[in-house]
Amino acid sequence: MSDLLKFLVVFLGVFTQSLTGFGSGLVSMAFLPTWMPVRSAAPLTALVTGSLELILVFRYRNAFNLRAVAPLAMASIVGIPLGGWALRGLNEDFLLGVLGAIMAGYALYALFNFKLPQLNHPLWAPIFGFLAGLLSGAYSTGGPPVIIYGHCRRWQPEEFKSNLQGFFLVNDALTLLNHGLSGNLTPFVWQTYMLALPAILLGMWAGSGLVRSINPLIFRRLVLILLVLMGFRFML
Repeated sequence: MSDLLKFLVVFLGVFTQSLTGFGSGLVSMAFLPTWMPVRSAAPLTALVTGSLELILVFRYRNAFNLRAVAPLAMASIVGIPLGGWALRGLNEDFLLGVLGAIMAGYALYALFNFKLPQLNHPLWAPIFGFLAGLLSGAYSTGGPPVIIYGHCRRWQPEEFKSNLQGFFLVNDALTLLNHGLSGNLTPFVWQTYMLALPAILLGMWAGSGLVRSINPLIFRRLVLILLVLMGFRFML
């Protein structure tokens, strides 16, 4: 039964990102720790999101801006090992509480669509990149800082999606390397990933096929509300 639930979680995460452009890691980490330790859920999520990004970055390759993403990716190199250390060394209940706060905080920000200041100084990129690396190393959820940074830089929609996928591809590769060096890619993680591969393909196919039939904005709000609820659940 737990394998089926993991399959459904991976499917939902990939479907969400294929439909809305965000959320695979957040959705996966919102549910997977219910049925497996955080220290296994994080590397599994990194494998899933890395597989997804390989395909999505090709789709958005024409709008990809390497110059905009490079400072973020370089700074994430510093944050990822520190996040990995936190994943190995800190208490699991504490890790779940922090994960819940991150999920609920980001989801509330996205739901209420707060107006953010425009950030033009180049030093902001390494700051947000470092935070993304820190969250990636610990939870495989590096999206929120980069999404917020993209809004503050006023990226256009197509550029936004492309830059996100490009950053995530590099970031996920570095995160997986860190998990490998840390011994987190255990046989259990690989076995679960192999079981989840059909869910990745099915989620991409369903999300891409239904993008014109389902209102992405409504679906996105439903997912964000779900993330708020799961976030508070982890915090309690």
